Amino acid sequence: GVSVDIPSGLMGEDNTENDREAIFCADHTLTFEFPFLSFFFAENEPYVGQWHVLPIGLHPVIIRQMATPFFLTELSDIVLPERKRFSHKGNYGHALLVAGSKGMMGAAVLAAEACLRSGAGLLTVHVPACGYEIIQTAVPEAMANVDPDGEKVTALPSFDRYHAVGAGCGLGRHPSTAHALKHLVLSCKLPLVLDADALNLLAGNPEMLAGLPAGTVLTPHPGEFDRLFGPSENGYRRMLKQRQMAQQYKVVIVLKGAFSSVALPGGEVYFNPTGNPGMATGGSGDVLTGIILGFLAQGHEPSKAAIMATCLHGLAGDIAMEDKAQENIVARDIIHYLGKAFLKVKKLNPENGNRQFF
Repeated sequence: GVSVDIPSGLMGEDNTENDREAIFCADHTLTFEFPFLSFFFAENEPYVGQWHVLPIGLHPVIIRQMATPFFLTELSDIVLPERKRFSHKGNYGHALLVAGSKGMMGAAVLAAEACLRSGAGLLTVHVPACGYEIIQTAVPEAMANVDPDGEKVTALPSFDRYHAVGAGCGLGRHPSTAHALKHLVLSCKLPLVLDADALNLLAGNPEMLAGLPAGTVLTPHPGEFDRLFGPSENGYRRMLKQRQMAQQYKVVIVLKGAFSSVALPGGEVYFNPTGNPGMATGGSGDVLTGIILGFLAQGHEPSKAAIMATCLHGLAGDIAMEDKAQENIVARDIIHYLGKAFLKVKKLNPENGNRQFF
């Protein structure tokens, strides 16, 4: 069946108390100008189906005057500054990635390459000794800093040389690693992105949330989010809590999933339209962390870095799906198609560094 505007019985926002049996189940929903908020949550997909936005000529000035904290990211929002002819690697930031442990060095490799492919000028990866040859061989463009421990991260280098720090990918949960991460969270004053086991550390030490540098980017999937902030009844209520926590702790929270939402410290929430189920594969989140780290190292403001990275990450996955079936996509494919994603947004937005000479 087809619904017009919104499926009968479905509320535009909160459906927690709704009578699910009274909602029409559509295969396709044709809505006008902008989607309803309820379209972005998994619990409503059985009723909304595939949704399509039809323009009806609402005046853009009037639309911009409407007060709302909720936004849908558009490819034209992404502005990638043009590189100067006489620039050098030092102009594009030095990132530090703290990642990897025995058996999970792949996460470090994926995040490292994604960081470099997103434009960071320099990257140092702090790894346990077991990961030294792996990272030097798999990502020769990165420098390696070796932990005293052979199998896990237990200590951290000085942050003086770096412009941004990323941590969590493949680190594991050993108490020695947790101690090192605690030092990182409480002492680092640089732009910071935390994922995976770094988030699990925060979940076990909630008092550390208040010590995070303002603008820190957290990238939980729903399970990690619930461990951090407590369970929610559904996706809508989880998003409201995400917005509240971003404001309370003055951090940026990227809640990963279909239509990933990026909650900003000012209360705004940006929903991401790119991506597909083929990206539901191990390592996809590590790639996203790497892209965010690369943008932070280049000096992008954390909110902008998170919104742009999430959109480009999904767009690369969509471009991969033009060549591969969803079942064939792996995390490395997202990195492989990231360049085409960059080119696509450069061509769409005249503000991007896409100068043409005649």
